[in-house]
Amino acid sequence: MPEPMTVSFPPAFLWGAATSAYQIEGAVREDGRTPSIWDTFSHTPGRTAGGDTGDVAVDHYHRYRDDVALMAELGLNAYRFSVSWPRVQPTGRGPAVQVGLDFYRRLVDELLSHGIKPALTLYHWDLPQELEDAGGWPERDTALRFAEYAQLVGEALGDRVEQWTTLNEPWCSAFLGYSSGVHAPGRTEPQAALRAAHHLNLAHGLATQALRSVLPARASVAVSLNSQVIRPLSQDPADLAAAQRIDDLANGVFHGPMLQGAYPATLLEATSSVTDWSFVLDKDLADIKQPLDALGLNYYTPVLVSSPERAPEGPRADGHGTSEHSPWPGSDDVAFHQTPGDRTEMGWTIDPDGLHELIMRYSRLAPGVPLYVTENGAAYPDKVDGDGRVHDPERIAYLHAHLATVHRALADGADVRGYYLWSLMDNFEWAYGYAKRFGAIYVDYETLERTPKSSARWYGKAARSGQLPPVDAL
Repeated sequence: MPEPMTVSFPPAFLWGAATSAYQIEGAVREDGRTPSIWDTFSHTPGRTAGGDTGDVAVDHYHRYRDDVALMAELGLNAYRFSVSWPRVQPTGRGPAVQVGLDFYRRLVDELLSHGIKPALTLYHWDLPQELEDAGGWPERDTALRFAEYAQLVGEALGDRVEQWTTLNEPWCSAFLGYSSGVHAPGRTEPQAALRAAHHLNLAHGLATQALRSVLPARASVAVSLNSQVIRPLSQDPADLAAAQRIDDLANGVFHGPMLQGAYPATLLEATSSVTDWSFVLDKDLADIKQPLDALGLNYYTPVLVSSPERAPEGPRADGHGTSEHSPWPGSDDVAFHQTPGDRTEMGWTIDPDGLHELIMRYSRLAPGVPLYVTENGAAYPDKVDGDGRVHDPERIAYLHAHLATVHRALADGADVRGYYLWSLMDNFEWAYGYAKRFGAIYVDYETLERTPKSSARWYGKAARSGQLPPVDAL
């Protein structure tokens, strides 16, 4: 029987893990931090599972040194984290709070001392509540404030951080936050969601310019999109048209302006009953279309859609939570279908081919721009066994399959520079509270003790060797 082929990655490939500030930091009232929209949302009865909040989360604010030591022990060479905007600039205006910036200085220094490359994301959904009170992302002023915040952080950390990301998953911020209402701030206003999408695009473009005005030339500026793999139920023209409408709202609304300098004409037509897009002003598209040094892609599961006539019974199966309000302005009649295959605890179908499809699509859309898989991972009902271990073979199989797909994309000519597992450790999973565990490291939410799962050991072995171990390597 022939030996299995070794799957080897380039020597400079980044093996990382990712987190976000509100999901892990805790310390929400310390050192001048003020509430974000997620503080307000999670403290509103009925918004999160079990009424869970990020008040303590996993207390990374106080335990970051131990967490970095765990990363180093596992063999990771990169860590993607986000900065809490209300920790650094509590009202979203004015000078930075240095004690807030000092936390990130200490974190970055700790990472560098362990040989771990920091990858900083400026915005992972924690808008200062004061800016939401002034209208939030549907208002143009929020984009201007974001550019000022980006410059403050760039000036403080540009001497030690080379990889910068402006926004993480702006689709969620716009459409789950302002249309379906399942994410903070919980509004259900389709027109406001489209305005928010545009002002998030503008925020990215203005922040990119602000960062480049203060960062060294070696710095890389990127954005991370949760671009979705949209598939029609059939090749029937009505199903193809439905897929186009959802693709425009999931993907084109962001990559159109960012990469091509224009919104898709089909998007403008499909949403004309919701808005006339008059909030797009002269020069906006030029400001948004900034050259990218890299592009982050977040991937979990594909989406299967059809025309309304072929709708299945039951709630909308788009994978984005339960709401009477649709996150698809102007296309809330499109039918979503469960894709076939095994599922994670989130109910998301496991389909590594979708990641290959996504990578190759953006290789074509952004030729010459290095790509990173900035989020990919799975939730499973992990438990500590009698020996104090957490064995998660399903997650190991998931990671092996998706990393093998990244390797296939490299062989097919895609310039993929790194992979960030979501997530480094179990944490506050937004509206799901603490009910879903995505982490490679298990967290006991009572004691906050960290225990690397078997998937963490497997992934660390891959990171140290640059090769994929067999799924039963441990």
